[in-house]
Amino acid sequence: MILVPLVFFSISSAIAEMSEMKRLGKIMMTTLIVFLTTAFIAGIIGYIGVRLFNPIHGVNVDTIKGLMGTVKDTSVKSSGLETLVNTFTVNDFYHLLSKDNMLQLIIFSILMGTAASATGKEASAFTKFLSAGNVVVMRMVKYVMYYAPIGLGCFFANIIGNLGPQIAAGYLRSFVLYLGITAFYFFVMMSLYAFIAGGKAGFTIFWKNVSAPAVTAIATSSSAASIPVNLEYSKKMGVTEDIANTIIPLGANTHKDGSVIGGVLKTTFLFAVFGKDITSVNNMIMIICVSFLVGVVMGAIPGGGMVAETLICSIFGFPMAALPLILIITTIIDIPATLLNSTGNTATAMLVTRFVEGKDWLKDFMAQK
Repeated sequence: MILVPLVFFSISSAIAEMSEMKRLGKIMMTTLIVFLTTAFIAGIIGYIGVRLFNPIHGVNVDTIKGLMGTVKDTSVKSSGLETLVNTFTVNDFYHLLSKDNMLQLIIFSILMGTAASATGKEASAFTKFLSAGNVVVMRMVKYVMYYAPIGLGCFFANIIGNLGPQIAAGYLRSFVLYLGITAFYFFVMMSLYAFIAGGKAGFTIFWKNVSAPAVTAIATSSSAASIPVNLEYSKKMGVTEDIANTIIPLGANTHKDGSVIGGVLKTTFLFAVFGKDITSVNNMIMIICVSFLVGVVMGAIPGGGMVAETLICSIFGFPMAALPLILIITTIIDIPATLLNSTGNTATAMLVTRFVEGKDWLKDFMAQK
C-alpha cells in the first residue's frame, strides 16, 4: 500500500533538491560512464556465478509455487516499439497509482523531480512539498516497520513449516554463492580497476589504503557511514579533492555494484523458484538490465531496497506474495554487498581521476608527496 507514495515522494524530492548537479561538468560525465560500466560488469559477473552454481538446486519448486501463486504472463503481443512504450509509460495517469506499474512510476517521479529542479526558485514551494511529503511517508514506513518483522517472521515460519529445511538450504547456498562472487569482485576486479587507473603503482596504492574503508564497510554495513573514511583514503590513493568530494558521496547513493550482483541473485532465485528459464538471451538481458536498475537507481532511494524487490516482481510478473522470499536474501547478503558498494567507490574514483587528469595523474601525486 505504501510503496506508490514512497517511490513518488522519495525519488522526486531527491532529484528536485539536486541543484549541484549543474556544475559537475566533465567530472560528472566521466563518473556516469565509469559507474554504468562497472555496474554492468558486476551484473554480468553475478549472472555467470548463478549460471555456474544454482542456489536452489533440488528444492521442490512445485510446492513453493503452490504457496506463492502463479506468475503473470508478461509477454506482450505487439510491435517492438509498442512494447518499449508500454514498458516505460502507461496510457493514463491513474495507472501510476498501482505497484504493478512500478517502473513507469519511477520514470514519472524522475521527470517530476527534474522539472522541479530546473524551474528553480519559482518551484521552491513545490520542492518543499515534495521534501515534506517524503518525510511524512518515511514516518509512515517507520510505523509499518515496527511490526513488519513479525509478519515476515510468521511468513518465513510458514514457508519452513511447509517445505522443511530445503528452502533454508537454498538460502545458505545463495549466501555462499554471494560470498564467492564478492571475493572475486573485491580482489580481482578492483585490482583490475586500480591497475587500469594507475598501472602497478595504482594497484599498490589501492591495496595499501583500502583496508580501512573495507573494515568500516563491514563493521557499519552502511555506505553512508563509510563516506568519511572513503573520502580520507581515496585522497591518499591520489584522487584529487574535487573528484573525491564529488564521487564518494554520489557513489554512496548511486554506485552499488554489490547491489547489482544482489539483484541478479534475487531475480534468478525467483526465476528458479517459479520454473522460468534464465538461459534464454532475452531473459539474460532482462535479468542483467533489471539488476542494474535495482542497484544503480534504487540505491539512491531511501528505503529503496523494498522498492527494488517490488520492481523485480512487477517487471517479471512474479506474485507479490513472493516478495518476502527475496527480502530475506537482501538481509543475509547485506554485509558483503556493502563491502562492494562502499569500497568500489574508491576504485572508481581512481578511474575517474585517470580519465579527467590524464595518464600521469599518479606520478604527479607521488611527486607532490
